[in-house]
Amino acid sequence: MNVLDNLQYTSSHEWVKVEGDVAIIGITDFAQQQLGDIVFVDVDCEGEEFEKGEAFGSIEAVKTVEDIKLPIGGEVIEVNEELADQADLINKEPFEGGWIVKIKIEDAAELDELLNAESYKALIAE
Repeated sequence: MNVLDNLQYTSSHEWVKVEGDVAIIGITDFAQQQLGDIVFVDVDCEGEEFEKGEAFGSIEAVKTVEDIKLPIGGEVIEVNEELADQADLINKEPFEGGWIVKIKIEDAAELDELLNAESYKALIAE
């Protein structure tokens, strides 16, 4: 199970990579393994603003559909269009090609509430 040290995490299994005032968001390797084969990603929210914890889309796997929630608040400035035709990129590359959205960070203080890699590893070990 990959947990990258340069990312931050949520207890609901999203990851966040900060680049300046932009956050790239996806689901963790643990989450994609739990979901199984991902067949569809429903994220059509570019230009919309969301509060921290608000669902901005969903992921459909063979056996289930799960909401994806924003770990921090902000405006969605880019959606990974590759996922429309290749939803399984999340299974293959959860931290690279399988990113889901990029947001303009609204309140950087919300980042302090996220888990670091060590804390996330402890969470998924339970």
